[in-house]
Amino acid sequence: MMNVKGLSETEIEYIRKHHQHEITDNQCNSFLIKHIKAPIHLVWSLVRRFDQPQKYKPFVSRCVVQGNLEIGSLREVDVKSGLPATTSTERLELLDDEEHILSVRIVGGDHRLRNYASTVSVHPEVIEGRPGTIVIESFVVDVPEGNTKDETCFFVEALIKCNLKSLADVSERLAVQDRTEPIDHD
Repeated sequence: MMNVKGLSETEIEYIRKHHQHEITDNQCNSFLIKHIKAPIHLVWSLVRRFDQPQKYKPFVSRCVVQGNLEIGSLREVDVKSGLPATTSTERLELLDDEEHILSVRIVGGDHRLRNYASTVSVHPEVIEGRPGTIVIESFVVDVPEGNTKDETCFFVEALIKCNLKSLADVSERLAVQDRTEPIDHD
């Protein structure tokens, strides 16, 4: 079970419901949480775009999806220079617009992330009296030969933190343009 110290009951429940991964001895897993000062519809509109991860993921330079956007669809992602990768082939495992869940598995590419799978869930909350969003991203991945579990988790968490910060920046910019009214607490 993941370390749940310091999390709210709501966050713990979301993790239990949507972020349980089967892991083997040679894998590591973790989750990250980001609170975004933007309504869920704006955040989800970015997260759900399996075909356009570059809208908020700063390390993606290009993405091409073959065929219709559906479970099992594959995307070819080009990674910007500076990372130990150039391409990634990823399969859409789950896209649930009702529950706001996206799950992706890496199935190929030029990198060291073998058997990588991630789940992102997006949940409404109120932040400072306005509509906000909790984003939770969890992952599981093989530990590459020559690396420790801690090193592998640290690397993947650093990438996800950058992605979540960028998601927050883009979403909050859109929210300011959207001028969402405060929520009344009657």
